[in-house]
Amino acid sequence: MSAHIPVLYKEIIHALQPQSGGRYVDGTLGAGGHARGILEACSPDGHLLGLDVDPQALALSRETLAPYEERAHLVQASYITITKQLAALKWDFVDGIVLDLGASSMQFDNAERGFSFMQDGPLDMRFGSNAFQSAEDIVNTYDERDLADLIFRYGEDRDARRIAKAIVMSRPLRTTRELVAVIEKASPRRGDRTHPATQTFQALRIAVNEELSSVESVLPQAVAALRSGGRCAVISFHSLEDRIVKDYFREQSKDIVNPPYERIYEVERKAVVEIINKKPIVASDEEVKDNPRARSAKLRVIEKL
Repeated sequence: MSAHIPVLYKEIIHALQPQSGGRYVDGTLGAGGHARGILEACSPDGHLLGLDVDPQALALSRETLAPYEERAHLVQASYITITKQLAALKWDFVDGIVLDLGASSMQFDNAERGFSFMQDGPLDMRFGSNAFQSAEDIVNTYDERDLADLIFRYGEDRDARRIAKAIVMSRPLRTTRELVAVIEKASPRRGDRTHPATQTFQALRIAVNEELSSVESVLPQAVAALRSGGRCAVISFHSLEDRIVKDYFREQSKDIVNPPYERIYEVERKAVVEIINKKPIVASDEEVKDNPRARSAKLRVIEKL
């Protein structure tokens, strides 16, 4: 397993500007790289709540954050429970929140998790045991139309129908290598830099872990949890996630005021947040060279008004 490199590490620390005595949340703890940087920056008495549904990630982050264990509160839970987790700590507000969406590099690197089409393993793709179904369940039980819709919607793959038909005709499929072989035959795409299985694997992972609905659920909780001047930094890795984040932040950054003599909005309000970076922050050429997975990362940052 390769060493974990936190994506946009310097940019996250710069965005959150951790201070001594502050309270912070890492909702996607992973190996603890971002969390360690935050705890270092908010020493000697800043605290961090770290959440992850993946027990392997949590075990690894406990090792990484061992020097800060008195200030690190680590919980095996989804970031969609952030309000509940803050209440358990009796934290009314926090100074910063980071969300590094999607699968982590160590999940991709572990063939047994089934996230990578580059290695053979079981068709699993679950972040944690709370997932309702595995990738194998979807691949072997969805009808052809539903499977094609899923691959097209979450993978944005123009060959979704062809791939879905090939999958249904090749059932049962139990391993990543079996699935990749079917996709390569249905959608060879010679000369294309993107591997033909990329989008189908992305679509299955999103569906298994209900990733998009989770992002929609956590953003309002995150904004509500911030104190005035607190910041939320979100890293996304594909356009579907990024669009949700961008649209929600934009909506929260605008005043909602009815025009004269009209009532369009039921509730009027002032802007709740300020968008810190109008365009998403992306990894430097140097970081992409060291960590190719950073290439598709987009960071958006807001500050609570």
